[in-house]
Amino acid sequence: MAAERRARVRTKTGLGEQFALKAAYKVAAVPDRVGLETLKGLAYIGGLARLAGEAAYITLVGPFRGQRLRPQRAFHQAMAVGVRAIPIVSLISFFVGLIMALQSAYELQRLGAIQFVADAVAISIVRELGPLITAIIVIGRSGSAFAAEIGTMKVTEEVDALETMAVPPVAFLVAPKFLAMLVMVPCLTIWADFMGVMGGCLFGVAGANFTFVSYLKATSDALVLHDISTGLAKSALFSVVITAVGCQEGFSTGAGAEEIGRSTTAAVVNSIFLVILVDLVFTTLFYITNRV
Repeated sequence: MAAERRARVRTKTGLGEQFALKAAYKVAAVPDRVGLETLKGLAYIGGLARLAGEAAYITLVGPFRGQRLRPQRAFHQAMAVGVRAIPIVSLISFFVGLIMALQSAYELQRLGAIQFVADAVAISIVRELGPLITAIIVIGRSGSAFAAEIGTMKVTEEVDALETMAVPPVAFLVAPKFLAMLVMVPCLTIWADFMGVMGGCLFGVAGANFTFVSYLKATSDALVLHDISTGLAKSALFSVVITAVGCQEGFSTGAGAEEIGRSTTAAVVNSIFLVILVDLVFTTLFYITNRV
């Protein structure tokens, strides 16, 4: 009996040592995994930069070098990206502007400064929420569509067929999307800013003793050109990020229908993450330059 108890104790001790060793190995492997994922992320961003740079070269420099731009495809993409997104951008931006006015008024009224509700709504919409909301809507509508379209072409070997016919896939598939996004996303942002201000104006007229004219005057007094240009610059960068991520995920699609779904999901998730990261960098630079 004593021998059996000692054997069981040794067995338990051995299992405990094995568990401790496995846990130690896993903990020791954490820096390696972090480094590996960091390298993968940097390689992914490098691929996006290469694709965006190639598309920008074809779009902006190519016509002066005799390369065909395919304006019909760009116009078709502009209709899909911009014009057909106006209704949903209008509704969401209007509601967000109204929500911002309600939230701002709740705090400002406690401080006896309800007259500044127009300033709060205008600055938050034009600098931040207008470009960001527009980008997220475009990601859901167009970024996912880019990944699904190119991914389907990759699975059905249409991309390989383009290369066989000496048609560069980036020039044929990415450049028209790049041009359409570069033009239409800032335009949608301007419209989103306007609708957000109108949402705030609805509350200002109905619940804050503003007239329509006085609210618009307070909005124009609160904004400076730097606010508007910052929002538009953000939206232009967002358009490049969304196009690059959507097309890159499409080109990296593997074989099978499941891979198309994976590419579409990855395009949406990665685009939102990178757009918010770019927004953070841009806002930080804006804060630093205004403090200096």
